Amino acid sequence: MWEQIWTAIVQEFSDLGSVGDITRVLLRMTLAVLLGGLLGYERESVGASAGLRTHMLVALGSALFVLIPLQAGMRIEDLSRVLQGVTAGIGFIGAGAILKQQDRNDIKGLTTAASVWLAAAIGMAAGMGREATAVASAVFAFVILAILRRTPKKSGED
Repeated sequence: MWEQIWTAIVQEFSDLGSVGDITRVLLRMTLAVLLGGLLGYERESVGASAGLRTHMLVALGSALFVLIPLQAGMRIEDLSRVLQGVTAGIGFIGAGAILKQQDRNDIKGLTTAASVWLAAAIGMAAGMGREATAVASAVFAFVILAILRRTPKKSGED
């Protein structure tokens, strides 16, 4: 009986059977977390409503949403539905960062909402094994958020 229990446990954790599989998954998830953290750090440094942890979790979750179907052998045509779902669903989190000021006709949080949406895309890229694309996108985003922040603000930016 104990042998059957142990065999069942080993089988349940066999999704990462080889060292190569373990390395690949850990690399993709780590990259998603680090790149999401880069964007989150910038947002947190300006006091935005979604900061470091939110961006890291969004990027990691997005990576996981594509990693699991890829591990299961899902065809890329079918994976497109997963990508669509994540892309649409992340809008709910972004919407929570957008606030309309009652006393003025001013909207705050659009940039943070866009950065959360982009963190999801970067996480998906990392999760799909498109590490160079994920890194390049994160660098572009960081430049946009950190360097272009120094330009005069317009309504809707945070």
